[in-house]
Amino acid sequence: MTPRDRRILARVRELLDGGRARGVLDRRDFLRLSTLGVGTAVLSACNSAGPERVQSLLTGVGRFNERVERWLFDRERLDPVSPQLRAAGSRFPAYHVADQTPVWDASTMGEWRLRVEGAVRAPLSLSLAELRALPVVTQRHHHYCVEGWTAVAAFGGVALSTLARMAQPTSDAGYVDFQSFDDGYHESWDTDSALHPQTLIVLAKDGGPLHVDYGAPARLHGPVKLGYKNTKYLTRIVFIPERNGGYWSDRGYEWYGGT
Repeated sequence: MTPRDRRILARVRELLDGGRARGVLDRRDFLRLSTLGVGTAVLSACNSAGPERVQSLLTGVGRFNERVERWLFDRERLDPVSPQLRAAGSRFPAYHVADQTPVWDASTMGEWRLRVEGAVRAPLSLSLAELRALPVVTQRHHHYCVEGWTAVAAFGGVALSTLARMAQPTSDAGYVDFQSFDDGYHESWDTDSALHPQTLIVLAKDGGPLHVDYGAPARLHGPVKLGYKNTKYLTRIVFIPERNGGYWSDRGYEWYGGT
């Protein structure tokens, strides 16, 4: 780590300690400190190959950003939503990568099931009815977009930690890949983030069933990750020992994607 990196990290620690004393960490202040990460996101979003020296620099910056994000992450710290913030409703992002909105057609695709497999001792294959029969929680979440805006929704669903207790991941399962039927879309997370209390397999939104625009029959959502990490149209949750990529991660976006 360079002297400049050390100075930035020291300032982040100072900000975090102050935030803990106040009971809140100002995300905007942290983003201002992470100016290097802004350059990475911009070049990645533009799909810039750039000269080799630039790519080397961006790789180093990305690694530094991830170290800071991992240091800031705390499995016990929640992301609260102010009761004064209104849900985005129909303005909540309805993004998908397929040419048309993905819809599960049981007549041609069979019964939809969510599979939890990979490095687990007890693989699961759950129907929608079986998922709904598990303990369901409702949480208000921020949805943080990499472009800088934020939306709010009330999600109802099953905590991923509940499914993990049932599937019993092995000790080497350090990562989780979330796969969908949206034209092969997937993104992987570190297991610590996946097991955060606010990481949900979402079945309902804003008091009603989850609509296909937002990822039905089920989607992943957790406010500890940026929006593109939250896979919609979910079909498989695969615990894996080594980290892999993802739809946007393979296109230059930051892999960790923490908030």
